[in-house]
Amino acid sequence: MPQYRPLPRDFFLPSAKVTAPRLLGHCLIRQTPSGPCGGLIVETEAYLTDDPACHGAPGLTARNRVMFGEPGYAYVYLIYGCHYCVNAVCRPAGIAEAVLIRAVEPTVGENLMRKARATPIPRGLTNGPAKLCEAMSINRALDGADLCAAGSELIIAENPAWAAFRRKAGPLITCTRIGITRAAEFPLRFYLEGSLFVSRKSPARMNTQLTVASKSM
Repeated sequence: MPQYRPLPRDFFLPSAKVTAPRLLGHCLIRQTPSGPCGGLIVETEAYLTDDPACHGAPGLTARNRVMFGEPGYAYVYLIYGCHYCVNAVCRPAGIAEAVLIRAVEPTVGENLMRKARATPIPRGLTNGPAKLCEAMSINRALDGADLCAAGSELIIAENPAWAAFRRKAGPLITCTRIGITRAAEFPLRFYLEGSLFVSRKSPARMNTQLTVASKSM
């Protein structure tokens, strides 16, 4: 089994609006008894502590308790009673912010993911938050998984070729979030324009930039 180096916990200490674009190009990896699966993160959304669309906005509940904990843990929730979404918790304990992982390019264990999620369209395997969770067998059992621990069932791993991938898959697009009604106008969705696995590309993007000079960690 390949060895993956999880991103350090302090990677997730900044605000989700800072962490979300920085995550693009790193690897979401599900470690299973049959082997690892996952891929390169190509689309994210940030949800902030003062954000009406953030699950932490109403305060601490049984559902969102992980969001109020330490950074670098997975917050997994159920939507529409049948689909899961996975987030990376940001900010110090007590401040509820998270980055929703919206899409990944499948680069590891694609055969395992296709067994979990059958689709005739190749890009349809992981080009959406619920799709990638189904393909990677991510559910509420992984709520609270330590994304920064090498032995965890779900990690976000450093991509040694981060800068090269960003150049290849860029530019980085910043635009408004999708699939929500509250605070939908906030420019907190980030994606790599050149990736075929982005869930939906925005015709009204608010900012375009190719960011490879900034440090990935």
